[in-house]
Amino acid sequence: MTMRVIVLNGGSSSGKSGIVRCLQEVLPDPWLAFSVDDFVDAMPARLRDSEAGITFAPDGGVSVGAEFRALDTAWSQGIAAMARAGARVLVDDVFLGGPASRQRWERALAGLDVLWVGVRCDGEVAAGREIARGDRVRGMAAAQARIVHEGMTYDVEVDTTHTESLACARTIAAHVH
Repeated sequence: MTMRVIVLNGGSSSGKSGIVRCLQEVLPDPWLAFSVDDFVDAMPARLRDSEAGITFAPDGGVSVGAEFRALDTAWSQGIAAMARAGARVLVDDVFLGGPASRQRWERALAGLDVLWVGVRCDGEVAAGREIARGDRVRGMAAAQARIVHEGMTYDVEVDTTHTESLACARTIAAHVH
């Protein structure tokens, strides 16, 4: 079976997006990239900051409602359909629900060869990146740094605390067959 999907899980500002861009350069075949941010941006504005959609608490907490969950299921099924149609796909996600978040992807990607990647980053370092980005609710990075990895197992893990995106991408690429 040919590897079709790489799912990267890590907290906000952990460096997933940079790793994905580097993976697109170092992997020999073309890979499409989709992130949870793309999904949130694609939602109707009325579902952002809505109990039915997604809300961001002042302390960085994130809550999702029924409409978000329904659209998220369609999103993951759509990404899986692209992979089944022959595309190679990189998924950048934040597993706020821990193992339940991964199980949602496992159901959508059933039958596909998937590489599961944990992207770790020290909470203080991620918080510094979050401030530098300026487009995130402050506190999200520190709150998510550990929680997204609780109860998780991965095929490969990288840590961006002191390792650049390109080196992390090369480590991941070495596991793609």
